[in-house]
Formats: sequence, structure tokens, C-alpha cells
Amino acid sequence: MRRRNRDVGRSRLSWRDLASEAIAGLLARPSRTALTILGTVLGITALVATLGIARTAGSQIVGQFDLLQATSVTVENRTEGFFGSGRQISRIPWDAEARLTRLNGVVAAGTITRVDTEGALVRSVPINDPLGQSEFAIDVYAVSPGLFEAVGARLTTGRFFDAGHDERRDPVAVLGPAAARRLDITRVDQQPAIFVGDTTLVVVGILDDVRREPVLLDAVIVPNGTARSLFRLQAPAKVAIRTELGAARLIGEQAPIALEPNDPASLRVIVPPEPRAVQEAVESDVNTLFLVLGAVALLVGAIGIANVTLVSVLERVGEIGLRRAVGAARRHIAAQFLAESAAMGLIGGIVGASAGVLVVVGVAAAQQWTPVLDLRVPLLAPAAGAVVGLVAGLYPSWRAASLEPVEALRSGM
Repeated sequence: MRRRNRDVGRSRLSWRDLASEAIAGLLARPSRTALTILGTVLGITALVATLGIARTAGSQIVGQFDLLQATSVTVENRTEGFFGSGRQISRIPWDAEARLTRLNGVVAAGTITRVDTEGALVRSVPINDPLGQSEFAIDVYAVSPGLFEAVGARLTTGRFFDAGHDERRDPVAVLGPAAARRLDITRVDQQPAIFVGDTTLVVVGILDDVRREPVLLDAVIVPNGTARSLFRLQAPAKVAIRTELGAARLIGEQAPIALEPNDPASLRVIVPPEPRAVQEAVESDVNTLFLVLGAVALLVGAIGIANVTLVSVLERVGEIGLRRAVGAARRHIAAQFLAESAAMGLIGGIVGASAGVLVVVGVAAAQQWTPVLDLRVPLLAPAAGAVVGLVAGLYPSWRAASLEPVEALRSGM
């Protein structure tokens, strides 16, 4: 026992020798080493890529939110019902569009009101169908001309009605795409007519899409003046406002005063939430999802390193016994296998970090996004790989260090 202790005390293993032995051990079986490193590469790639994609996607989503929702303000009456049919009194004036567009920061504004047609069906043929196969229950909405710009409406064909149609109370209408399909109207160059009950309207345009107020996609849209004349509409029910970016909250405070200076509290204003809160919520949800996937991939890589290192210990029992017999201490054997597993993890971390950055840039380029990635992530990824490799090699290195020289030589022979 004393002789063994003296041999251990005299044994030395420098860092250079340790690195040389670890490299030799890895290069002895290059194919297996490469496949083992591949597991760590996939794990680190998944982590870096998911963190980058999550942050990039979150930024992109919030950017879209800024462009659409953060510029949208809605003003409604605090009471609900069919305004203009005698059931409720609306505090929104007919000149709401003109009042609001004078406010600094308002890009466009318009009123929108669902018209009570008393159950009248809509058809595109002048003859009443006894079977009702050509008549449809389609909502009719009265809007001011500025609403189309406020909701981001686009046309498939035709034109929007304007202030002249509104003032003259012309019997014209714009159809939503779903309503046009139901009425079998695809073009307006022949001035097709539709019938709401016994009321005739000339179709001047067909919508393609709207960015806000999706109820207009399956509706007959008429000017306010026309609705007042033909359907006895008394007052608007709601105002949609599109503001400049960053002006929504200020407009939300000023709009009720501009519309009803005597009783602004009678109006309810819907202002979008702060983009920062939305961004944090989006990034949190996406990060949680992708981090779980990345952690699973990294765990698989760690298990691969542990498995291959343990197999390497079993295959090199004779070598371990010979090293112990010539004076290598237990700590030297353990250090060698720990160095090998840590080296595999480090190499996998470096390659995985590089691949992850390329994945983030590739996805962003394919989606025409701006890539966003925390610089600390690719810099710390190799260290994370080395730690994973080091932890994965703890048990195999302990197994290697616990082998007795005689038993190891006998097993190796």
C-alpha cells in the first residue's frame, strides 16, 4: 500500500499530455467520434436556432401588430343595439369623419353601422323567388366614405362610393367578396343591381379584402346618406379610426371629446394594448415551446456522449490496466475520459452554434424577415456543449478510474 502511494505521488500528467492523450483517444475511432459529436451538434443547433427564430418571429409579429393593431382605434356608444331604428340613441354625430380627420395623428376615419332591414332578404334578380333559392340573408352596413381607407379595404373590381354618392343619397352599394359570390356577381361594368327586399341598389364595386372589420367581407355596404333615405337610419353606431404609429393612445383620449364634447363619457374607446406587452408575451410563448424542443435534442446528444464514452471505457479496459500498472493514478484515468467527453461536447457546441446561426439567417431570409439574435447565445453555446460533454462523461470516467490494474489487465487480455 505504501509503495502504491509513493508511485501515485510521483506520477505526473501535464495538461499537454492530457490533451495529447484525449486527442489520440478521439482520433482512434473517428467515425464513432463524429457520430457522437453529431448528437451534440443537433442539440446546440436546435437551441441556438430556436432562440434566434423565436426572437426573430416575435419581433416580426410585433412589427405586424404595430402596423395594424397599434394604429387602430374604435369608438362606440356605451349602450348597445340597432342605432337609428328608434331603440337606442347614438351619441356619434353624422359628421364624425370630418371631426376626427382634423385631429393631428389621424390617417383616416369612418363610421360603420349595421342597418336594420327588418328581415329583408337580398337577391340579384328582380323577380321574387317563391322557393327562396336566389334570396339570401346578408347583412347591410352603412358606412361613410372614409371607412374604406380606415379599414384598409382593397377592391377586386369597380370603385368605392365617395362623398358625392353619400350627399346625393344615391342607391349604390359595394359588395363584400363572400356576398358577391352568393349573389353570383363578378363584374360591375354592366352596372348590376341587387335588391334588398323591394329596394334596388346598383353595385359599383366588389371588395377583395379588408385588414380591419371583417364583417364587411360578407355584407352589402351602402353610403350613410343612402341608408338614411332608404332604411331610415338615424345615427352611426361606431367609428373606426386609423392613426399614425404611436398616436393611438393620444387619439383615444381626444376622440370622445371631438365627437361628443358635452358628454365624452357616453362613448367607449377601444385602444390597442402596448406593443411591448404583446412582444414580451409572444417571445415568452415561442421561447418556451422551442426551448423544450431544444432541451430534448440536447439531452439526446448528452446521452449519446455518455453511451459512447462508456463503450470506449469497456473497449479500452486493457489500456486502462496497463496505464495503471505503469503508474497512472485514478485521477489521471478519470481526467483523460472527462477530457475526451468534454472535447466532443466543445466541438459539437462550436459546430452547432455556427449551424444554428446559419439556420436563423436562412429562415429569416426565406421569410424576408430581419434576423434577430442575442450575441451571447452563439458565444455561450460552445461552453454549454463542453459542460454537457463533461457531465455526460462523469459516470464513464468514474467507471474507468475504479478499475483495478490486475483485473483490467486480465480483462483486456
